[in-house]
This record gives sequence, structure tokens and C-alpha cells, in this order.
Amino acid sequence: QVQLVVSGGGSVQAGGSLTLSCAASGYTYYFYWMTWFRQAPGKEREGVAVSYIASAGTYYDASVKGRFTISYDNAKNTLYLQMNSLKPEDTGMYYCAGSPTRSRAWYDPTGYNYWGKGTQVTVSS
Repeated sequence: QVQLVVSGGGSVQAGGSLTLSCAASGYTYYFYWMTWFRQAPGKEREGVAVSYIASAGTYYDASVKGRFTISYDNAKNTLYLQMNSLKPEDTGMYYCAGSPTRSRAWYDPTGYNYWGKGTQVTVSS
């Protein structure tokens, strides 16, 4: 049974930094990719960044490129999201997700089988 445990959210002022963690347990070796999503109140869940587990390749949404860094530690089975230069528009609930297949675009939440519980990120101006 795969479990994803998310931690690291909080409240910061604009320009600040936060690091999110997503610890995976169970049969995580077969993940094709793991992704950070976020959802602001009244908005759809959107893909923020993806990590291809086997190749270590990454992609970012344009809104966070250059400010956020996604990484995966194979030894710890943990996905990270380092968030720098945070903006108020980064506010939302952040989730990690994993999938063993590439059935949808990486930013499409319907393509993921496994989800961690969200962690709130609040950025004040």
C-alpha cells in the first residue's frame, strides 16, 4: 500500500521561502513520476512541478519556473519542493501525487493514482 505523507507548509511573507516534503512508503519503486499540485480557494487544482523518477528530469509550470525547485531523494523516497521568492499568488493547499504510468499530461490531476494530504501555504504581502 503506497502512502504519501506531506509536510512543511506554513505562513510566510512575500519574498520568503518554504520547503515542502512528501515522504513515500510502500511500492514507490514503480512510480513513473511524482508531482506537486496546488489548489487555491475557488480554483482548480494545478500542476506546479513534476519529477521523473527514473531519469530525474523535471518540468515546471511557467508561474513558478526559476523560483521553485523540485527534487527526489531516492535513498529517502522523499519528494521535495523548495519554494523561494514566494508571492501571494502562490497561496494555496499543496499536494504531492504519484503515478506508475504516464496516462495524462503531467499537470493533469486525473492521471494520478496516489495522493498525499495537502499542506497549506499562505504568503502574505
